[in-house]
Amino acid sequence: MKRSLFILAAVLALALFAVGCSPVATDAAAATASTTAAASDTTGSADSGMLELTLEELKQYDGKNGNPAYVAVDGVIYDVTNVKEWKGGEHNGYSAGNDLTDIIKNKSPHGVSKLKGVPVVGKLVDG
Repeated sequence: MKRSLFILAAVLALALFAVGCSPVATDAAAATASTTAAASDTTGSADSGMLELTLEELKQYDGKNGNPAYVAVDGVIYDVTNVKEWKGGEHNGYSAGNDLTDIIKNKSPHGVSKLKGVPVVGKLVDG
């Protein structure tokens, strides 16, 4: 009887160890992977993993209704979704989903310096 209990405990411990060691995607990671895959399938450059969006396509990334918040500056598209100043896709009267080159370079008191460290997700293309 003791031997059976010992074997059962060993099998249970091994099973728990195996489950604990298996790679499991978190909901956030799965959502990010799904969003990235969906975006690259429709408008992205599969080779580089970076989006290539026209100004019209950029408009859908306005930070509203669950959409990411992207802004373009000098042809580079930045993901400002997790920048607290861009909560809800708005910042100082400006909206995500737009090319803000003129605003940021010529009217913003901090210029492009606040874009350092903001994730780059692609480039703006003609279309």
